[in-house]
Amino acid sequence: MSAWTEKSLDELGFVGRGKSKHRPRDAQHLYGGPYPFIQTGDVKHAELYVSTYSQTYSEAGLAQSKLWPVGTVCITIAANIAETAILGIEACFPDSVIGFVADESKSDARFIKYMMDTIKRHYQQVAQGAAQDNLSLEKLLSFKLRIPNAEEQRSIASLLSAYDDLIDNNRRRMVLLEESARLLYREWFVRLRFPGHESTRIVNGVPEGWEWVELGSVCREGDGIQTGPFGSQLHQSDYTDEGVPVVMPKNMIGFRISVEDIARIPEELAAKLGRHRMIPGDTVYGRRGDIGRRAFISKKQAGWFCGTGSLRIRPEAKRINPRYLFDTLGSPETSGTIANRAKGSTMLNLSAGSLKTVPILAPSRHLQDLYQDDVEPTADMIETLTFQNQKLRAARDLLLPKLMSGEIEV
Repeated sequence: MSAWTEKSLDELGFVGRGKSKHRPRDAQHLYGGPYPFIQTGDVKHAELYVSTYSQTYSEAGLAQSKLWPVGTVCITIAANIAETAILGIEACFPDSVIGFVADESKSDARFIKYMMDTIKRHYQQVAQGAAQDNLSLEKLLSFKLRIPNAEEQRSIASLLSAYDDLIDNNRRRMVLLEESARLLYREWFVRLRFPGHESTRIVNGVPEGWEWVELGSVCREGDGIQTGPFGSQLHQSDYTDEGVPVVMPKNMIGFRISVEDIARIPEELAAKLGRHRMIPGDTVYGRRGDIGRRAFISKKQAGWFCGTGSLRIRPEAKRINPRYLFDTLGSPETSGTIANRAKGSTMLNLSAGSLKTVPILAPSRHLQDLYQDDVEPTADMIETLTFQNQKLRAARDLLLPKLMSGEIEV
């Protein structure tokens, strides 16, 4: 084992802030071109590498920014503080992200990313401010990192990245599985190429045996559509490290519930507020901010808690297939109708009442059940892969501080 020494980040490679010089930042001509534009949220939701993005720069956007190379460590310094990921593609990012390009004779980009993860909370505490949390480049460079030589860094990073490679492979499989389910839904219920469509008559614009119904009419009477608890029922001080998971909109990622950083409450409190606990077949739906996030509650999430900022939709299984209902809530027509019903000048907000009259296309029950039979194995596989990734993250995170401190030799 080599001797570990203390180095600042700029002694290990090039460090610089992302560029977004143009004002206003949201000028339309800056966007829509071929250059990936990575933002703080993209970094936060990535694993080891970031290669997905929701926005791109045009030639004009690139001209006022900078294209960073593959292998750059992205470090967020605003909004989401001290989140890190390595660029898997060439990309631009704004000045709310710092880029680190490793000098390979002195450092390994993966090791630096893992080191930053180990001390993330310390950076977040330093960044706390009166107005808005912010981690400046100067503050970042003022910290010394205790590191071994570059060869040992690579050995440690390779051990840890083996977990992340498995996680990434599972994520790619989940994306493909989810896309196959979406294609099946689109084929049957949008293009109307369902089994037996050749011999089915169209009546009043829909196949015979299908009908438009209101969402409230296919949900359980009384509490079928219900918002999560208000602040007077559930306080910040009630949250604990262990206990019943509380599903907020931020936990609904890719139509799945991410347990990373999920809040929890004691079992006794969850039992006291039992009307907000969820059962298999429920849909939990984001009702504030980013309207449309949703996740299906399976047997493994039975008893989890619908959090503040979320809605719980409980179908009456005799009236509609729960799996079909979950997927049709994401159809363009239905999700657009729901989004248009959100109100609020500062933050969009959905009420339970506004959802009750949302029109839902209900095919024949036989076809709904047939659809579930086809997609359920896919959903089960996605859940299995999700569970595997949770285990892999837990194992990696247990090993991480011991490797990064030198407690375990490689």
